[in-house]
Amino acid sequence: MRLGGGLLVALAAGAAGAGWWLLAGLVLAAVAAAGTARVPEPGDALVDRVVVAVARLAEIAVYAIAFGAYVFPAHRELAAAVFVVVVAGAGFAGLKIPTFVARAAGGVLLVAGLVLVALCVAVPPVSTVGGGLQPPNFAGVLVAAVLTLPFLRPAGRDNAGLRVLLLGAVAVLAAFAALYQLGAVRLGLSLTSLRDLLSAADADSLQPLLTAFAVVATVVPALAAGAEVRTRAGVPGLAGLAVAAVAAYFLPVLPVLAAAGLATVIALLLGVRARRYSGSRE
Repeated sequence: MRLGGGLLVALAAGAAGAGWWLLAGLVLAAVAAAGTARVPEPGDALVDRVVVAVARLAEIAVYAIAFGAYVFPAHRELAAAVFVVVVAGAGFAGLKIPTFVARAAGGVLLVAGLVLVALCVAVPPVSTVGGGLQPPNFAGVLVAAVLTLPFLRPAGRDNAGLRVLLLGAVAVLAAFAALYQLGAVRLGLSLTSLRDLLSAADADSLQPLLTAFAVVATVVPALAAGAEVRTRAGVPGLAGLAVAAVAAYFLPVLPVLAAAGLATVIALLLGVRARRYSGSRE
Protein backbone atom coordinates (compact mmCIF):
# COMPACT_ATOMS: atom_id res chain seq x y z
CA MET A 1 0.00 0.00 0.00
CA ARG A 2 2.85 2.39 0.81
CA LEU A 3 4.30 1.81 -2.64
CA GLY A 4 1.25 3.16 -4.47
CA GLY A 5 1.14 6.35 -2.42
CA GLY A 6 4.86 6.93 -2.79
CA LEU A 7 5.04 6.29 -6.52
CA LEU A 8 2.38 8.93 -7.17
CA VAL A 9 5.08 11.55 -6.68
CA ALA A 10 8.38 9.66 -6.39
CA LEU A 11 8.47 8.61 -10.06
CA ALA A 12 8.46 12.22 -11.21
CA ALA A 13 11.07 13.25 -8.63
CA GLY A 14 13.32 10.33 -9.54
CA ALA A 15 12.98 10.86 -13.28
CA ALA A 16 13.84 14.56 -12.90
CA GLY A 17 17.24 13.63 -11.49
CA ALA A 18 18.03 10.28 -13.08
CA GLY A 19 16.11 10.15 -16.35
CA TRP A 20 15.81 6.61 -17.65
CA TRP A 21 18.30 5.55 -14.98
CA LEU A 22 15.37 5.83 -12.57
CA LEU A 23 14.83 2.14 -13.41
CA ALA A 24 18.27 1.29 -12.02
CA GLY A 25 17.49 3.30 -8.90
CA LEU A 26 14.29 1.35 -8.34
CA VAL A 27 16.14 -1.95 -8.77
CA LEU A 28 18.77 -0.80 -6.27
CA ALA A 29 16.09 0.25 -3.77
CA ALA A 30 14.26 -3.08 -4.13
CA VAL A 31 17.46 -5.09 -3.65
CA ALA A 32 18.40 -2.99 -0.61
CA ALA A 33 14.92 -3.34 0.91
CA ALA A 34 14.87 -7.09 0.29
CA GLY A 35 18.38 -7.53 1.67
CA THR A 36 17.49 -5.70 4.88
CA ALA A 37 14.02 -7.26 5.28
CA ARG A 38 15.11 -9.24 8.34
CA VAL A 39 16.87 -6.32 10.01
CA PRO A 40 14.96 -5.68 13.26
CA GLU A 41 13.33 -2.41 14.13
CA PRO A 42 15.53 0.07 15.99
CA GLY A 43 15.52 -0.21 19.76
CA ASP A 44 13.83 1.93 22.39
CA ALA A 45 16.65 4.40 22.94
CA LEU A 46 15.73 8.04 22.43
CA VAL A 47 17.67 8.40 19.18
CA ASP A 48 16.06 5.23 17.79
CA ARG A 49 12.56 6.41 18.59
CA VAL A 50 13.20 9.88 17.18
CA VAL A 51 14.63 8.56 13.91
CA VAL A 52 11.71 6.19 13.31
CA ALA A 53 9.21 8.93 14.17
CA VAL A 54 10.90 11.35 11.77
CA ALA A 55 10.84 8.73 9.00
CA ARG A 56 7.13 8.10 9.49
CA LEU A 57 6.33 11.81 9.73
CA ALA A 58 8.18 12.48 6.47
CA GLU A 59 6.25 9.66 4.81
CA ILE A 60 3.00 11.17 6.06
CA ALA A 61 3.98 14.51 4.51
CA VAL A 62 4.70 12.74 1.19
CA TYR A 63 1.27 11.08 1.22
CA ALA A 64 -0.31 14.42 2.08
CA ILE A 65 1.39 16.20 -0.82
CA ALA A 66 0.34 13.42 -3.20
CA PHE A 67 -3.23 13.54 -1.90
CA GLY A 68 -3.47 17.29 -2.34
CA ALA A 69 -1.92 17.24 -5.82
CA TYR A 70 -4.12 14.47 -7.21
CA VAL A 71 -7.40 14.94 -5.34
CA PHE A 72 -7.60 18.71 -4.75
CA PRO A 73 -5.13 20.23 -7.26
CA ALA A 74 -6.68 23.70 -7.03
CA HIS A 75 -6.04 23.79 -3.28
CA ARG A 76 -3.09 21.41 -3.03
CA GLU A 77 -1.29 23.02 -0.10
CA LEU A 78 -4.35 23.42 2.11
CA ALA A 79 -5.59 19.90 1.30
CA ALA A 80 -2.17 18.48 2.18
CA ALA A 81 -2.09 20.19 5.57
CA VAL A 82 -5.65 19.13 6.38
CA PHE A 83 -4.79 15.57 5.32
CA VAL A 84 -2.02 15.38 7.91
CA VAL A 85 -4.24 16.74 10.67
CA VAL A 86 -7.27 14.58 9.88
CA VAL A 87 -5.89 11.31 8.51
CA ALA A 88 -2.59 11.00 10.36
CA GLY A 89 -4.26 12.45 13.44
CA ALA A 90 -6.90 9.72 13.26
CA GLY A 91 -4.16 7.11 13.05
CA PHE A 92 -2.42 8.72 16.01
CA ALA A 93 -5.70 8.54 17.95
CA GLY A 94 -5.95 4.80 17.30
CA LEU A 95 -8.13 4.44 14.20
CA LYS A 96 -7.12 1.32 12.27
CA ILE A 97 -8.11 -0.19 8.95
CA PRO A 98 -8.99 -3.91 9.33
CA THR A 99 -6.26 -6.12 7.96
CA PHE A 100 -8.48 -7.84 5.40
CA VAL A 101 -9.68 -4.47 4.11
CA ALA A 102 -6.12 -3.20 3.74
CA ARG A 103 -5.10 -6.38 1.91
CA ALA A 104 -8.10 -6.19 -0.41
CA ALA A 105 -7.36 -2.55 -1.16
CA GLY A 106 -3.73 -3.41 -1.82
CA GLY A 107 -4.80 -6.10 -4.29
CA VAL A 108 -7.09 -3.67 -6.11
CA LEU A 109 -4.29 -1.10 -6.34
CA LEU A 110 -1.92 -3.74 -7.70
CA VAL A 111 -4.38 -4.76 -10.40
CA ALA A 112 -5.04 -1.12 -11.29
CA GLY A 113 -1.33 -0.47 -11.60
CA LEU A 114 -0.82 -3.46 -13.89
CA VAL A 115 -3.75 -2.37 -16.07
CA LEU A 116 -2.19 1.08 -16.38
CA VAL A 117 1.14 -0.48 -17.37
CA ALA A 118 -0.59 -2.59 -20.02
CA LEU A 119 -2.39 0.45 -21.45
CA CYS A 120 0.79 2.48 -21.62
CA VAL A 121 2.76 -0.25 -23.36
CA ALA A 122 -0.06 -1.04 -25.81
CA VAL A 123 -0.43 2.55 -27.05
CA PRO A 124 2.47 3.89 -29.18
CA PRO A 125 4.10 6.83 -27.38
CA VAL A 126 4.08 10.35 -28.72
CA SER A 127 7.45 11.81 -29.66
CA THR A 128 9.31 13.13 -26.63
CA VAL A 129 12.12 15.62 -26.23
CA GLY A 130 15.31 14.36 -24.61
CA GLY A 131 13.72 11.01 -23.88
CA GLY A 132 16.65 8.82 -24.88
CA LEU A 133 19.02 6.97 -22.60
CA GLN A 134 21.80 9.22 -21.35
CA PRO A 135 25.20 8.12 -20.01
CA PRO A 136 25.07 6.48 -16.57
CA ASN A 137 24.11 8.93 -13.84
CA PHE A 138 25.34 7.21 -10.69
CA ALA A 139 24.38 10.08 -8.40
CA GLY A 140 20.90 10.16 -9.91
CA VAL A 141 20.54 6.39 -9.47
CA LEU A 142 21.54 6.63 -5.81
CA VAL A 143 19.17 9.53 -5.17
CA ALA A 144 16.29 7.72 -6.90
CA ALA A 145 16.98 4.65 -4.74
CA VAL A 146 16.94 6.71 -1.54
CA LEU A 147 13.71 8.48 -2.56
CA THR A 148 11.85 5.22 -3.16
CA LEU A 149 13.34 3.03 -0.41
CA PRO A 150 10.82 4.06 2.32
CA PHE A 151 7.92 2.82 0.20
CA LEU A 152 9.47 -0.58 -0.46
CA ARG A 153 10.28 -1.50 3.15
CA PRO A 154 8.33 -4.61 4.20
CA ALA A 155 5.38 -4.33 6.56
CA GLY A 156 5.87 -7.81 8.08
CA ARG A 157 8.48 -10.54 8.40
CA ASP A 158 6.82 -13.46 6.62
CA ASN A 159 8.40 -13.87 3.17
CA ALA A 160 9.34 -10.19 3.42
CA GLY A 161 12.27 -10.39 1.02
CA LEU A 162 10.22 -12.07 -1.72
CA ARG A 163 7.33 -9.64 -1.27
CA VAL A 164 9.69 -6.68 -1.56
CA LEU A 165 11.22 -8.04 -4.76
CA LEU A 166 7.75 -8.53 -6.26
CA LEU A 167 6.76 -4.99 -5.30
CA GLY A 168 10.04 -3.75 -6.72
CA ALA A 169 9.24 -5.49 -10.01
CA VAL A 170 5.86 -3.75 -10.08
CA ALA A 171 7.53 -0.40 -9.42
CA VAL A 172 10.02 -0.98 -12.24
CA LEU A 173 7.19 -1.91 -14.63
CA ALA A 174 5.24 1.21 -13.68
CA ALA A 175 8.32 3.40 -14.12
CA PHE A 176 9.13 1.81 -17.48
CA ALA A 177 5.56 2.40 -18.72
CA ALA A 178 5.69 6.04 -17.62
CA LEU A 179 9.10 6.63 -19.19
CA TYR A 180 8.10 4.81 -22.38
CA GLN A 181 4.93 6.85 -22.79
CA LEU A 182 6.08 10.29 -21.58
CA GLY A 183 9.86 10.28 -21.78
CA ALA A 184 12.14 11.22 -18.90
CA VAL A 185 11.83 14.98 -19.36
CA ARG A 186 8.04 15.13 -19.44
CA LEU A 187 7.71 12.63 -16.58
CA GLY A 188 9.99 14.71 -14.39
CA LEU A 189 8.32 18.03 -15.10
CA SER A 190 5.09 17.69 -13.16
CA LEU A 191 4.15 16.53 -9.68
CA THR A 192 1.06 14.87 -11.20
CA SER A 193 2.72 13.30 -14.23
CA LEU A 194 0.56 10.19 -13.88
CA ARG A 195 -2.41 12.27 -15.04
CA ASP A 196 -0.42 13.14 -18.17
CA LEU A 197 0.33 9.43 -18.49
CA LEU A 198 -3.36 8.55 -18.75
CA SER A 199 -3.88 11.29 -21.31
CA ALA A 200 -0.94 10.06 -23.37
CA ALA A 201 -2.34 6.52 -23.28
CA ASP A 202 -5.74 7.72 -24.55
CA ALA A 203 -7.29 6.79 -21.21
CA ASP A 204 -8.71 10.09 -19.97
CA SER A 205 -11.87 8.26 -18.99
CA LEU A 206 -9.83 6.62 -16.22
CA GLN A 207 -8.92 9.92 -14.55
CA PRO A 208 -11.64 9.49 -11.86
CA LEU A 209 -10.21 6.05 -11.10
CA LEU A 210 -6.76 7.60 -10.69
CA THR A 211 -8.25 10.02 -8.17
CA ALA A 212 -9.79 7.12 -6.26
CA PHE A 213 -6.46 5.29 -6.45
CA ALA A 214 -4.73 8.34 -4.96
CA VAL A 215 -7.21 8.51 -2.08
CA VAL A 216 -6.84 4.85 -1.10
CA ALA A 217 -3.07 4.72 -1.68
CA THR A 218 -2.44 7.71 0.59
CA VAL A 219 -5.07 7.42 3.33
CA VAL A 220 -4.41 3.79 4.36
CA PRO A 221 -0.62 4.06 4.83
CA ALA A 222 -0.94 7.49 6.46
CA LEU A 223 -3.24 6.01 9.11
CA ALA A 224 -0.69 3.30 9.84
CA ALA A 225 2.17 5.80 9.94
CA GLY A 226 0.23 8.01 12.35
CA ALA A 227 -0.23 5.06 14.69
CA GLU A 228 3.49 4.29 14.54
CA VAL A 229 4.33 7.90 15.40
CA ARG A 230 2.29 7.55 18.59
CA THR A 231 3.97 4.23 19.41
CA ARG A 232 7.45 5.69 18.96
CA ALA A 233 7.02 9.27 20.14
CA GLY A 234 4.02 9.20 22.49
CA VAL A 235 2.14 12.43 23.14
CA PRO A 236 5.04 14.62 21.89
CA GLY A 237 4.32 13.08 18.49
CA LEU A 238 1.46 15.57 18.17
CA ALA A 239 4.10 18.29 17.74
CA GLY A 240 5.65 16.15 15.02
CA LEU A 241 2.30 15.93 13.22
CA ALA A 242 2.07 19.72 13.35
CA VAL A 243 5.53 19.98 11.78
CA ALA A 244 4.51 17.47 9.09
CA ALA A 245 1.42 19.53 8.30
CA VAL A 246 3.55 22.66 7.94
CA ALA A 247 6.05 20.80 5.74
CA ALA A 248 3.26 19.44 3.53
CA TYR A 249 1.88 22.97 3.12
CA PHE A 250 5.10 24.84 2.42
CA LEU A 251 7.70 22.42 1.06
CA PRO A 252 8.03 20.89 -2.41
CA VAL A 253 7.96 17.12 -2.53
CA LEU A 254 11.67 16.51 -3.26
CA PRO A 255 13.10 17.56 0.15
CA VAL A 256 10.30 15.70 1.93
CA LEU A 257 11.04 12.54 -0.05
CA ALA A 258 14.74 12.98 0.70
CA ALA A 259 14.03 13.36 4.43
CA ALA A 260 11.95 10.17 4.41
CA GLY A 261 14.64 8.26 2.52
CA LEU A 262 17.54 9.39 4.67
CA ALA A 263 15.64 8.73 7.90
CA THR A 264 14.81 5.24 6.62
CA VAL A 265 18.47 4.55 5.87
CA ILE A 266 19.48 5.71 9.35
CA ALA A 267 16.73 3.57 10.90
CA LEU A 268 18.07 0.52 9.05
CA LEU A 269 21.57 1.23 10.35
CA LEU A 270 20.20 1.53 13.89
CA GLY A 271 18.40 -1.78 13.39
CA VAL A 272 21.67 -3.43 12.34
CA ARG A 273 23.33 -2.00 15.44
CA ALA A 274 20.53 -3.31 17.63
CA ARG A 275 20.86 -6.80 16.14
CA ARG A 276 24.62 -6.85 16.67
CA TYR A 277 24.20 -5.62 20.23
CA SER A 278 21.61 -8.28 21.04
CA GLY A 279 23.78 -10.94 19.39
CA SER A 280 26.83 -9.94 21.43
CA ARG A 281 24.83 -10.30 24.65
CA GLU A 282 23.74 -13.88 23.88
